[in-house]
This record gives sequence, C-alpha cells and structure tokens, in this order.
Amino acid sequence: MAIGFYAQETVEEFSESEGEMKLLKRKVTLKSVPPDVSAVKLLLDIRGDEVDLLSLSDEDLEKEKVRLMKILKEKKKNED
Repeated sequence: MAIGFYAQETVEEFSESEGEMKLLKRKVTLKSVPPDVSAVKLLLDIRGDEVDLLSLSDEDLEKEKVRLMKILKEKKKNED
C-alpha cells in the first residue's frame, strides 16, 4: 500500500490444567508496515506529467500530499 499502515498482532500462550485450557500469557504488538516505495513512485509518475514537484513551495507540497492521501484512502475504501 502506498501510504503504509499499522497492524495489531496478538500471541496467546495456553496451558492445559485439569482438562481446561487456561491463558498463561497474551502479548499484543502493534506493527508498523511502511509505505510501498513502488506504489509511491507509480503515483508520482502518474501525477508527474501534471505538476513539477520541484517547483512547488512547502505549502503546495503539503496540499498535494493531503490530496494524494485522500485519493489513496478513497481507493482503499472502494477495494474493501
């Protein structure tokens, strides 16, 4: 995914005692999955014909980032 995401992973350890399974440990980990560089490059290549990113101000770059993030979220929403 071009914007990356966080995933929660739960690992549980059980023990059998008197015919019942009892939870001994539970470990919950939040993992960060970084953005896919190929997807980011593709987005920039597609958009590259329209705007010269090097000529944009910091404010314009931030606006462009927000616009692209919105497009990516909408596409993800439509895929789900």
